[in-house]
Amino acid sequence: MKKIELLAPAGDLEKLKIAVLYGADAVYLGGTSFGLRAKAKNFDSEQMKEGIDFAHEHGVKVYVTCNIFAHNEDIDKLPDYLRQVRALGADAVLVADPGVFAIARKTVPDMDIHISTQANNTNYGSALFWHDLGAKRIVMARELSLKEIKDISENIPEDLEIEAFVHGAMCISYSGRCLLSNYLSGRDANKGACSHPCRWQYYVTEATRPNEYMPIVEDDRGTYIFNSKDLCMIEHIPELIDAGITSLKIEGRIKTCFYVGTVVRVYREAIDNYIKDPKLYEKKKEYYIREVAKASYRGFTTGFYYGKPGADEQIYTTSSYIRTYDFIGMVLDYNEETGFALIEQRNKFVAGDEVEFLRHHGEIFSQKITEMYNEEGERITEAPHPQQIIKLKVDRPVEKWDMMRKETDGPVTLE
Repeated sequence: MKKIELLAPAGDLEKLKIAVLYGADAVYLGGTSFGLRAKAKNFDSEQMKEGIDFAHEHGVKVYVTCNIFAHNEDIDKLPDYLRQVRALGADAVLVADPGVFAIARKTVPDMDIHISTQANNTNYGSALFWHDLGAKRIVMARELSLKEIKDISENIPEDLEIEAFVHGAMCISYSGRCLLSNYLSGRDANKGACSHPCRWQYYVTEATRPNEYMPIVEDDRGTYIFNSKDLCMIEHIPELIDAGITSLKIEGRIKTCFYVGTVVRVYREAIDNYIKDPKLYEKKKEYYIREVAKASYRGFTTGFYYGKPGADEQIYTTSSYIRTYDFIGMVLDYNEETGFALIEQRNKFVAGDEVEFLRHHGEIFSQKITEMYNEEGERITEAPHPQQIIKLKVDRPVEKWDMMRKETDGPVTLE
């Protein structure tokens, strides 16, 4: 079996460190230009250098997105940017535009190039085309089934890697190519500024009756709602590997660090368990689902992997997320002698709350909050202030970058 890579999103430096510590083999990130997630904080050169150095210190690779569909004004700036990315130590650059690819091959010829899902690779002919030009990896179009991906993997050279999304938000557009945002809000999705109008709620009006709103519904002729459930393939790791996918990619550069840590940790465990003992993996499937559902989500689907999505893969009533757990704190430090942890508050918690510690090393554990103090050393019963620094008595040792979470009173919907 080829080594299976777990590839995680890094929307900023904190998320990069979380992804690395919670088990990613590689991360992908964007600079301040040429990427398709303009709403993510992204990385300036100093942050990119720190992130790459941190990842490499932990044996993790870094791939930089350069996957816009470039216009003429972008081309002149591109060579300097690519040289800078290479000098900072990035392991690969991710592209979609043939012109960008050609410039990258000429400007940084020793750097690996991965072909983005935006390039819409749906067959082994296009994969071979990119391989012949020097591509190291192809990210599969999201519209492919596992059978189609397996056919591709069986018809390409062994040194051409296959990457595919396995978890996260699904886009209604074709392999990410969309004009809806541009048309409705003037923000170009193909240059990283999507306003996500596919998540908006729509009604139909008739021209002569402007104040009468008719909801858009589904009938036996098809669906007219754009809002997809989130992709989740945690229960199908064996099938993904059997199809020839060697890099399992998690979506989410604009998601929270809690999302990144939660999802990366459980996929890391699932992959490792399957490789170690397939029976152990099968035994723990329900646990995997429970864990990924502790990060906010829109319901789960297997996307196109087992055929074209039908009515059950869409959400017709809301574009909100479901949240069952709150991220309430980040561990900054731990004193082994006193048993107290230094916590940065991220959401309110109070004495008596039952909380979980999501650990990047070691087992998750639960405890009741019994004793905590503010920065002045005063005993307190609640932590209501954002990013308040708290000293908290913990039942077991914890480490910096461990996270605290608390179950909500019931599923919460988030716009």
